[in-house]
Order: sequence, then structure tokens, then C-alpha cells
Amino acid sequence: MRFLLFLVLFLPSLSWGEAAGLPAVTVVTNADGSQDYTVSLQILFIMTALTLLPAALMMMTSFTRIIVVLAILRQAIGLQQTPSNQIMLGMALFLTLFIMTPTLNKVNEVALQPYLNEELTSVQAVEAAATPMRDFMLAQTREDDISLFVKLAGREGTIESMETLPFTILMPAFVTSELKTAFQIGFMIFIPFLIVDMVVASVLMAMGMMMLSPVIISLPFKIMLFVMVDGWAMIMGTLAASFGI
Repeated sequence: MRFLLFLVLFLPSLSWGEAAGLPAVTVVTNADGSQDYTVSLQILFIMTALTLLPAALMMMTSFTRIIVVLAILRQAIGLQQTPSNQIMLGMALFLTLFIMTPTLNKVNEVALQPYLNEELTSVQAVEAAATPMRDFMLAQTREDDISLFVKLAGREGTIESMETLPFTILMPAFVTSELKTAFQIGFMIFIPFLIVDMVVASVLMAMGMMMLSPVIISLPFKIMLFVMVDGWAMIMGTLAASFGI
């Protein structure tokens, strides 16, 4: 009985929907051949794109360099779980936001606000937003890494300038450069702590304390050294300065 009642109530609305169509889901073709999508379709595309947000955060911003340097720093001090992964991710995220603020402000100025004011279509807004991101990534990417991925893609001689470099080549080249820079910074950070470990190990060996682990003795000295030189401020300042901030 309930099933019959459901059919009586549902079928008329279904037939009306088929007759009337779904005006909220439409695609309008412009005179220049481009297409504009209704708000419902745009929201669908945005929600789908959000699944790629973590990858975009790592591959198109300063996040990769920052989190790698912080991980190497924690390993150099000898603290396995302090700061915790959550704290390190939070530090890297907010420092990334600080470094990317000029670029994000430009994206907002040239793409987001004109789109909200209906001065640009969705496609034009995406193209406008890509320019500031491309400029940021090109400024941090080594030419050798770009040449490597251009060669791997078989695009040698087909790219006229850096402004026409496709993101499929720019993004892996950018990540490769970021990893290389992060390990260079991490190497310079590791050296002072390594010297402390060597000095402590030599002193313990000279005193005949073979059974005592040097890590137990050197850890307080490394923490004291890091605090005395205001290490966190130096690390944050070095990372920001490495991006030209």
C-alpha cells in the first residue's frame, strides 16, 4: 500500500521533471567557441577539484621544502616524536600561507574578484589564476630540472618560452628543485648537530665509557645549542628568505 502511494506521489513529479528539463544544469556556448557552465555544474567541478587540493598544496607551493627541512631538523636533533607530526604539519602549513600570501593576493586580484564580479568566465578566471602561480614556480625552479623534464616529455624545440611551459612539465620540475633545495638546507642544518655528536662520542671514548650511548649525553647539549642560538627563528627566517620573502 505504501509502495503504491509512493508511485502515485513520485511519478507525476518525475514526468514533470522530464518534460520541464533541468534548467540548473546547462552549458552555454559563447560566440568565440568557449563554454560557460551554470553554477550547479561549477560547484560540482569545484567539489571534484577539492580532492586534488592536497597534491596541489604539495606540488605548487612552498610546503614541500618547509616540511622536508623541518623533518631533517628533528632528525638532526635526535628527537623522534617532538615536535609531533601534527605540530610540524601545522607549522609548515601556516608558514606556507605566509610565504604564498603575495601570490595568493595576486590570484585574488586578477582572477577571483573579476570572476565574482562576473567580469571573467570560469575558464578565463582559471587561466588568469595560473599566471601568478606559474611565476612563483618558475622563480623557484632550476633550469636544469626544466630541461630534464622537457627532454623526458620529448618536447625539445617545441616550447618557445617559459610562459608557454605546460604545467605537466613545470610541476614535476618544481618539485624536483624544491627537494634539492630542501636537502641542501637540511645538510647545512645537520652539520652543527653532527659535530656535537662527534665531540661527545670522542669524550666518552677517552673516558672509557664504552657502554654509555653518546646519543643520551649529546641530546641535552644539542637542545641547549639550538635554544641558545634561537634556532626556531633562524630556521623560519632561513626558509622564508630562501623564497625571497
